[in-house]
Parts: sequence; C-alpha cells; structure tokens
Amino acid sequence: MNFISLFFIFLIFSSVQPAIQRRIVESRRLTAIRTLEQQRGSRVILLIHRQESISLLGIPISRFINIEDSEQILRAIRLTPSTVPIDLVLHTPGGLVLATEQIARALIRHGAKVTVFIPHYAMSGGTMLAMAADEIVMDENAVLGPVDPQLGNVAAASILKVLENKPIEKIDDQTLITADVARKAINQVQRFVRTLLEDTFPRQKVQPTDIDKIIDRLTTGQVTHDYPITVEEATEIGLPITVGLPREIYNLMDLYPQPMVGRPTVQYIPMPYQNPPVLPTSQKRGNG
Repeated sequence: MNFISLFFIFLIFSSVQPAIQRRIVESRRLTAIRTLEQQRGSRVILLIHRQESISLLGIPISRFINIEDSEQILRAIRLTPSTVPIDLVLHTPGGLVLATEQIARALIRHGAKVTVFIPHYAMSGGTMLAMAADEIVMDENAVLGPVDPQLGNVAAASILKVLENKPIEKIDDQTLITADVARKAINQVQRFVRTLLEDTFPRQKVQPTDIDKIIDRLTTGQVTHDYPITVEEATEIGLPITVGLPREIYNLMDLYPQPMVGRPTVQYIPMPYQNPPVLPTSQKRGNG
C-alpha cells in the first residue's frame, strides 16, 4: 500500500468519523430524554442555544429563538396529549418576539402542568417562556433577564427618556417616530406578559397582587437588557420559582457542549475528589 492509498484512506476516515460521532451523541441524547420522560411521566422538550460553527469554516455564530424553533416546539406540543405534562429545558439568550409569543401561548393553552427547567440562563424571550410555565425550576446560580423590548440595539424605554428630558421642539421627526414605536412596543409586551401571569389554568401560578410588580420590574427598562435576575430576586418579585434541578437535567446539558474552537478556556477534573489534597501546615520561621 503506497502513500497515496494511505492518504485517501485517511481522508475517507476523516470525513466519516464526524458523522459517526454525531450519530453516537444523538443516540445518547434521545436515550437521556426518554429516561427523563419515563421518570417524570412527561413530554420533555429542549430549547438549547449554543454558539455554533458554520460548516468547515469554523466561524462562530450565535443562536437565538427563531421561527424554526417555534415551528418545532408547536409541533411537539400538538403531539402531546392534553393530559400529559410538559417539561421544557431552557438555555437561551432570547430571540425573536413573534416566535417567543407563539411558543408561550401554546404553553399556557396546554391542558396539563408545564414546568420550565433553567440550568444556567434564560434571558429576554427565555424569561417570557418561563413565565408561561406553571413552575420554574432553576439551579441556584441560574438567572433570568428583563423582557423590555429593544428597537435595534437600543432599549425602547431609553428612547422614551429622550421625550422626557428634551424639549419637543428640539427633537427631530425620526426620533419622535421611533419613540412612538417604542411606546407601542412596551405596551404590547406589557399586555402579553400580563396575559401570561394572569393565566389560572390548570391553577393560578402568580398571586394577583404581584402581577403589576413583576410587569413593572421586567418591562419598563429599569435595568439594562442583559441584567441577570437571580433566583432570590425572581422569588422576591413573585415568580413561581423552585430551586434545585434533577441530576438528569445536568446530564442532558452535558450532551450539548459548546463546540470547541481552539484551546478550551475552562478545564477541570470532572470527578469529585475522593481524597482532597491536604494543604501544608504553615510554620513560623525562627528569628535566629
């Protein structure tokens, strides 16, 4: 066998190996999902957005909630009997408002209990989906985020601040038009969030006295759009938070790793230490 033959065999193996690895990982994912469904008697749906790579170019792109996501999740909900609970695992920075609202409406219309699991973060549209659930189960270090609308890269609430802080005759027409759109966007989001929080089927999930406080805190731009809302803060404003994820959720997340680009930025020994290292005893030096 000459060098050219070996080279072609190497190319064939290199092209086939990733496909085989993907099949193995996909099989492990399906097995883990089926195991969790059997344990909880539910339909498990995952919405996990990682940074992906384009083909062989290795160009990183960010993933967000989009229409394709809403189509797939709506289909999964339609295929779920109304008596079967839904468990939605969320790991997302948010995304398209239209897609998010479609998913959220489908969740509140589902006849059985809807539980959202958040192992790390569910920002913006992810928080909106969480509010559509009957129970939000979070890791103690996981976070939610504000749902105030954004116009391009600017918060709608910040655009309205211009009208408050500047005389109307000194504001150009384009800013006035943008401010009008911003006001409409905030009103629309507030109406929709109220619809989610006032949902009482199959049971009331948020105390009526907390609804206005939640809407005011999350939709009016009091903080930046990437502000992390901790478990403690989310509980304080009245969201139905439960702390403590099943181990199976973490196992599922392990099957959706961030694609490797170059060297890893974080490394550690994954198994707990059976015999932790002993620190040396400090000794004082003598003076003489």
